[in-house]
Amino acid sequence: MEKVVLKATKRDVTGKQVKALRRAGQLPAVIYGRHVDPIAVSMDAHVAGLALAKLTSSSLVTIDVDGTEYPTLVRERQRDYIKGVLTHVDFLAVDLNEKIRTNVRIAFVGVSPAVKDYNGVLVQNLERLEVECLPTDLPERLNVDIAVLAQIGDSIRVRDLVISDKVRILADEDDTIAVVTLIKDETTTTAAVPGEEAAAPELSVERGKKDEEAPDKK
Repeated sequence: MEKVVLKATKRDVTGKQVKALRRAGQLPAVIYGRHVDPIAVSMDAHVAGLALAKLTSSSLVTIDVDGTEYPTLVRERQRDYIKGVLTHVDFLAVDLNEKIRTNVRIAFVGVSPAVKDYNGVLVQNLERLEVECLPTDLPERLNVDIAVLAQIGDSIRVRDLVISDKVRILADEDDTIAVVTLIKDETTTTAAVPGEEAAAPELSVERGKKDEEAPDKK
């Protein structure tokens, strides 16, 4: 994916005064990380909203703060669900030369013959996998081809994934990612929901974040 850059400016406005920023079309945000003191910033809400809508929680995005670039990951998005707009974003600054550990979403691709031809039920046991790699090698998602699931009972395990040798999966290689069954066992597995985005991942770095203002409720 091409480099994504969002321009931002430092802001002194905090608390209830942020409401005026939002009315002016600005999106308040904060950048923090292990090697970066928290920086309160604002950016064009429309531009940022369009760009962030295309990114996953493991997508690398560069924040240009008055000419200084910070490579980051999106840590948290706060949203006004009535208006359908972002109200605040947390960006985690990362060192491009330092490996990080984070969770990457699993995405199914292809068609399972066992589901298509034998009325099997595709059951997804894992929605995300923890990986370790340099930020520039971090995959946006882990694509899993379910076309190999030809018969009822067929499964895909962590060891079956084909990924870059620059990325190390930290999960047990025998863990089951998906299996085709005739009856879903709701007590032990979770059915896959196409297009559903899982909760934001926990990253194994110190937050170093100061309290930020909460979005105004209307």
